[in-house]
Amino acid sequence: MRYFDDFEIGEKIVTKSRSITEADIVLFSAFSGDWHQLHTDIEFAKKGPFGERIAHGFLVLAVASGLMPLGEMAVLAFYGMDKVRFVGPTKIGDTIHVEMEVLEKQEKEKGGVVSFKSSIRNQKEEDVAILTMKVALHKK
Repeated sequence: MRYFDDFEIGEKIVTKSRSITEADIVLFSAFSGDWHQLHTDIEFAKKGPFGERIAHGFLVLAVASGLMPLGEMAVLAFYGMDKVRFVGPTKIGDTIHVEMEVLEKQEKEKGGVVSFKSSIRNQKEEDVAILTMKVALHKK
């Protein structure tokens, strides 16, 4: 188990990876209620900027959060996300992983917050999303 005290500024973590499937997109559409044609209509998406359907941005974030090794951390709570940018499409069949770098540590009364620069990358090592993720952790 990793605590607030265990993280060092500049430390890097690379997560496992996971492929995005058509089923992911259909299930996320049903769960979220977001049936936008860019995600669900093959013919509409062919005429769009990516030439095919792409995953929802929030689906990509949800999958990325599941890839992050939060189960190995003494998590108090998810603290938030800053500066979220979707810089490339995630297509059906893409395999994504997250590269995290410790940017900052802030002491708090009941633990501390670690800020991670997080790059969600595809199998071609292209960034599809970048953000700062913050996690509140217990101290030792």
